[in-house]
Amino acid sequence: MYIPHTKTDKEEMLKSIGVSSFEELVKQVPSKFLWPGFALPEESLDETQAAARMAQLAAGNKRPLSFLGGGAYERYTPAAVKAITSRTEFLTAYTPYQPEASQGTLQAIYEFQSTVSALYGMDCANASLYDGASSFAEAVRAAVRVTGRKKIVYCAGVNPQYMDTLRTYFAHSPEYSYVRIPMKDGVMDKAALPALLEGAACIAVQTPNFLGLIEDMSGVAETAKKAGALLVAAADPVSLGILTAPGEYGADFAVGEGQSLGLPLSYGGPYLGLFSCKKEHVRQMPGRITGMTKDKDGKRGFVLTLQAREQHIRRDKAASNICSNEALCALAATVYSALYGPEGLKELAEANSGAAAFAAERLGAIKGCSLKFKGPFFNEFVLSVPGKADALREKALARGVDIGLPLAPLFPELGETLLVCATETKTEADILRLETVVKEAI
Repeated sequence: MYIPHTKTDKEEMLKSIGVSSFEELVKQVPSKFLWPGFALPEESLDETQAAARMAQLAAGNKRPLSFLGGGAYERYTPAAVKAITSRTEFLTAYTPYQPEASQGTLQAIYEFQSTVSALYGMDCANASLYDGASSFAEAVRAAVRVTGRKKIVYCAGVNPQYMDTLRTYFAHSPEYSYVRIPMKDGVMDKAALPALLEGAACIAVQTPNFLGLIEDMSGVAETAKKAGALLVAAADPVSLGILTAPGEYGADFAVGEGQSLGLPLSYGGPYLGLFSCKKEHVRQMPGRITGMTKDKDGKRGFVLTLQAREQHIRRDKAASNICSNEALCALAATVYSALYGPEGLKELAEANSGAAAFAAERLGAIKGCSLKFKGPFFNEFVLSVPGKADALREKALARGVDIGLPLAPLFPELGETLLVCATETKTEADILRLETVVKEAI
């Protein structure tokens, strides 16, 4: 093996870093994973032998049967999604900076925008953002700019990580205030809205909420409008196969996490932020928007209608510092959505709902366990368990099943509970195994 760095090169790099040796640089890595502690074959391997050896090592990895949810979901991705997104015409590490020369990429983004707009029932969508949390935070920021107000009212059931991201955006501005709408039976207490919305920029909701429960959105937009506030709604895109789209109940901004649309879990990313809004707010939309036009010869063409405005105008006038988009992830979501279509997405959502309902029925009948809330849910639910939820989870993991997310660290008021998720990837046999493992672990 040819190693280009000389001893002098290495010494200079270590000195610049501020360590005395390579061993000091990697001291946090357990010694068993370092050479010579990490065993290497005594004899060299050719490519075929090396591939076989790596496959043998990979086969030793233990992957639990997982019922985790909470914003990122294990879903089946049709083979065509990877086949298309892996084509060299699309596969790129970054969004092209000469976009008009990349008509295929721009058309794919245009189709993505059209898909998101139709899915969320909104007038327009952008070319995507980094993830659901940044989309949520950017939508709230847009509502603040539109209304000129600095009071943010949000539902207690909003993903806590979304709220952490929002607070990080406004961390330098102590004049912003956050008012939490209390929960009643796991969903927002709508009776509290009129008093809380006075002087608010927006009400930020999520449905299904972080606990999996479906919020009743009837009349919420009207209540917000009377108070001069906007409605920001976050929604899992797969749930919209059977649930009412945000545009239909009057949302001004509708956002979501696009990981469910053909993207693997991948240890947390890269994911995909979905962002849509009413037409009157389009100038407050961050990032890029692709538009369709005609050239001088009357031929159809695609251009960036709105883009990266902070690169062209004074920074303090820009809607956001986001100047790019997750183009490859957006392409995957577009292909995934096109493969399923409206009817397929409905069937997918029904499969998710059915799997979760079956799991809730089986787990709720276990002695010592019960459903924390009785309201309708989508593909995850809150299960009350005897003893410590995190200890129960550890016992189950030792049996090869991850039974869910302990909620006490995020929602102390819920006590010893688990957020259990079942998507279309879970069979009846999987859920029965979950039931058996929970019984054994209690």
